[in-house]
Amino acid sequence: MPELPEIELLKREIEPKIQNRTVLEFKIRNHKLRWPVPDHLPKTIVNQTILKCSRRGKYLLFHFKHGVQIIHLGMSGSLRFIRDESPGKHDHLEWIFNESIILRMNDPRKFGAVLWHDLENDGKLYDNKVFKNLGLEPFSTELTDQYLHKKLSNKKKSIKQVLLDGHIIVGVGNIYSSESLFKSRINPLTPASELSMKNCSEIITSIREALCDSIDSGGSTIRNYVNTNGESGNYMKNYASVYGRNGLPCNVCNSKIIKIKQNGRSTYYCPICQNLDKKRSSNLNI
Repeated sequence: MPELPEIELLKREIEPKIQNRTVLEFKIRNHKLRWPVPDHLPKTIVNQTILKCSRRGKYLLFHFKHGVQIIHLGMSGSLRFIRDESPGKHDHLEWIFNESIILRMNDPRKFGAVLWHDLENDGKLYDNKVFKNLGLEPFSTELTDQYLHKKLSNKKKSIKQVLLDGHIIVGVGNIYSSESLFKSRINPLTPASELSMKNCSEIITSIREALCDSIDSGGSTIRNYVNTNGESGNYMKNYASVYGRNGLPCNVCNSKIIKIKQNGRSTYYCPICQNLDKKRSSNLNI
């Protein structure tokens, strides 16, 4: 799944090419994504100008005067600028602009979504149901040590699970939560409520470092992610210390990286650098 850095990169790549451009045509080849693509969208956005692009968590937003198109790439979706290429089996949606600019959405697993928020009838954008339970952005000035410590104080789940659910901090997906906890030297099984203020400070710093590293290296490609030119990201090659490295030596202490499952998701960590007291670990809910 494209995570926050990948969506931020897409926003930065797409916006200069489509900002202040008018949508000449919006093609829907398949309505059946995670949620049905609204039938009215071709009429609603055609001959309308995209004022800007933005991002909230893992959602990409196209802002029009009268509403906002909300785009999520799901597990395997991608957005690419194309020229005259014939659409393939999984090319479901297409934005066509002047000067032969065409943006195409491909989604083999059809877990993505393209929704519409009408600014006049649907209220404030971030009151939309898809945003209501999202936590703070990782780079928000509101994300402080005190804020995080207070939010974690009653959480019995492991810190890895809390980071993944996105209700406190949004967009820290599986890759970057594993990497951030390694940077912080915090075991992913640690109950969130047991973390100190110092731990919270280290986690915030590490999350921001991991996300910045990923953005600087073009994102992370595990399976499907490519940028708008079809190029893969290099984060895993250049920066990953634990994710995807099961059985390989830790870059710090040379012990073997371990892979476990937490709520069905793979977690990678170093048992030495991220040591957890054995007496407590047997009682943790993973």
